[in-house]
Amino acid sequence: MHPVFATAGKNQVIPIWFVYAANFDAVRKKLGNSEQAFISTAAFEAKPGRLLLLPGSNGKLAGVLLGIENPDDPDRDQLRPGQLASLLPAGTYCFANRPHDTRLAALAFALASYQFSRYRKSEARNVRLVLPEGVDGELLSHVVEGVTLCRDLTNTPSNDMGPSELEAAARALAKKHSAKVQVTSGAALARNFPLVHAVGAGSARAPRLIDMTWGKASGPKITLVGKGVCFDTGGLDIKSDTGMLNMKKDMGGAATALALAHMIMADGLKVRLRVIIPAVENAISGTSFRPRDVYVSRKGISVEIGNTDAEGRLILADALTLAGEDKPSLVIDFATLTGAARVALGPDVSPFFTDDDALADELMRAAAAESDPLWRLPLWRPYAGLLDSKVADLNNVGTGGQAGAITAALFLRRFVNTKAWVHFDIFAWTPVGKPGRPEGAECQSARALHALLRSRYS
Repeated sequence: MHPVFATAGKNQVIPIWFVYAANFDAVRKKLGNSEQAFISTAAFEAKPGRLLLLPGSNGKLAGVLLGIENPDDPDRDQLRPGQLASLLPAGTYCFANRPHDTRLAALAFALASYQFSRYRKSEARNVRLVLPEGVDGELLSHVVEGVTLCRDLTNTPSNDMGPSELEAAARALAKKHSAKVQVTSGAALARNFPLVHAVGAGSARAPRLIDMTWGKASGPKITLVGKGVCFDTGGLDIKSDTGMLNMKKDMGGAATALALAHMIMADGLKVRLRVIIPAVENAISGTSFRPRDVYVSRKGISVEIGNTDAEGRLILADALTLAGEDKPSLVIDFATLTGAARVALGPDVSPFFTDDDALADELMRAAAAESDPLWRLPLWRPYAGLLDSKVADLNNVGTGGQAGAITAALFLRRFVNTKAWVHFDIFAWTPVGKPGRPEGAECQSARALHALLRSRYS
């Protein structure tokens, strides 16, 4: 069980009341006279985000009021209760009445307790929550553990999170769940995964392809592919200083794949799971790949390099080819791939691409239920011509500078050989903290996918 969750035990449990305009009066009437008087004195209003600590007659905390949106408000934040974890004094708390969604409220409380303390000590908050009745604490803990893994890996700076460290993280997860790991590097990588090798050739930290498998061979085959660019300078088409500043998170796709893998394995879903991570650093040296170079991919498709800063799709191309060779039921890839996706949907909403309408509908329902926002963008075939090359089968960037997220997805689609495939163009970062989502690395899309896969294979 995650340490933020508690049982009532003998300790005082402090009630948290969720209030909004329609229920505020009813909640006040349930409180003692002194608490009601204090609410009036404090001029507290039941508005979203407002917090009030209620003192008891013994000098201890008697309760907490948190303003939330009205239940029928279409803009309600299901994760708003997460703001409590960083604002409450040490103690054990419980929900005294129902928030919008009790399970998501408990999840948000746990997600908000996250602290990245590898390099700087963080003061322990010692704020715990008694699990609400009917909420599966083990299942919730698996989700929180996965999100924490993703955040920790992505928050770690690149000097401590290169391809070898990413491999070590995958091996540690595999050991925890009795999974198997195979790693391809060196001459074997150059021979079998030429695009992965080309992107990583400029770095002193050797590129590699990490391949993890788990579960019975007879189960439905689910394959996760994660972009593992541990730092992206942009290569010879170098990024600006601001563009390069946060590129430690360019392995966020790999971190997300490992997070979802943990959720799947911890839950014991009845699947044959495979996780493929091409791990590289896109650095600059005399051995870096160059604009106008041409490489023949694992699939045999020749690719002209139009821009070395579009490296993620190159390593994913070889990884997706490998994924398809096993004939899986579903392939899911995660990548911090394009700025165009951020321009279109901002940092909070992750676009996804798929040809499977039924899968897309299922994903949207899961995203809404889990408050893990997703939005489908089209694999618009007429844009495929923007990737034409005069010297190779394909260019790695589109001409004209428009529809960048779509052309990137169309590029990847050329390397997919499976019936069901979905591509997520994630940001993997929360620039401004929100309830349940502290500033920094974020695990996007994995919770929705976990819910979807649980509904199919639990």
